[in-house]
Amino acid sequence: MRGLRRAIGLLIAVFALLSAPGLGRAETAFPTRTVKMIVPYPPGGGTDLLARVLAQRLSEKWKQSVIVENVGGAGGNVGAEQVYRATPDGYTLLFASPGPLATNVFMYKTMPYDVAKWTPLAVVATSPYVLVVSPHFAASDIAQVIADAKAKPGALTSATPGIGSLGQFATIEFEMLARVKLLQVPYKGLSPAIADVLGGNVNMMFDMLATALPLHKAGKEKIVAVGSTKRVAGLPDVPTLAEAGVSGYRAVTFFGLVAPPNMPDALADKINRDVVDCMKEAAFIDRTKALGMDLSPTSRADAAKFFADERTLWGKVASEAKLAPTE
Repeated sequence: MRGLRRAIGLLIAVFALLSAPGLGRAETAFPTRTVKMIVPYPPGGGTDLLARVLAQRLSEKWKQSVIVENVGGAGGNVGAEQVYRATPDGYTLLFASPGPLATNVFMYKTMPYDVAKWTPLAVVATSPYVLVVSPHFAASDIAQVIADAKAKPGALTSATPGIGSLGQFATIEFEMLARVKLLQVPYKGLSPAIADVLGGNVNMMFDMLATALPLHKAGKEKIVAVGSTKRVAGLPDVPTLAEAGVSGYRAVTFFGLVAPPNMPDALADKINRDVVDCMKEAAFIDRTKALGMDLSPTSRADAAKFFADERTLWGKVASEAKLAPTE
């Protein structure tokens, strides 16, 4: 009888182990159907481009379709909320730049999700913000831009891709540290903002290197300064803003992958491992470099710290600029 009880106890223990989060057959086999990766912005921007590179590689690795769905609105909050409220089973993920992960919380009075409760999966890449000027704008270098902005406070226009975007925060940081005043013109997405800069309707904008570099090389706009702490390899003659006299300036965007709250650790760890494996492949490295991005393979813990540090940085900018959150 004692031996029977012991055998039954062992079976119960094994069953409990197999039923534990992350150790069941369903999660071990993940994915068994299509995975949806939501980009909370319109198509065409750097976030969308990188998401599609990652989705293609994960599709090949997982032998399942990984589709990118663009759900724009409210600075990324509309798409982000859709993911936040999804089942944390790995089949709905959010691929975003800083808005939903670091800056929107300072721009909206009411947030449809708790930014601290995402399940961090990975920081996939980083890319410096750059200051670009329209080909129709008289100023062609950063010194001229600053001089014109100081001479005509509030007269020069600067496009941003939306309320709460890092482009807006990068512009505010520039105004604070350069001691100038620009007229910010918010758009519903990156593409229309770029179009108006190219067309001369707006003087300038802070954009991601990933989207600005091809236009710069084509002569359609000019990059006059970079927001990283050191010069970009592909633009050796373009100074950093700090070198141009805007001391302490730093604006670097990132591209993060997160899941809804309460995803089982084992599943989150698996997705992180698979994403990092993709990032180590030569083809993936070459593709992201062509987009002007630096890969940032991270553990889940590193990603969580990175997102928290970014919220601290931009929270300080929001506080010092006395930004008033919108409805």
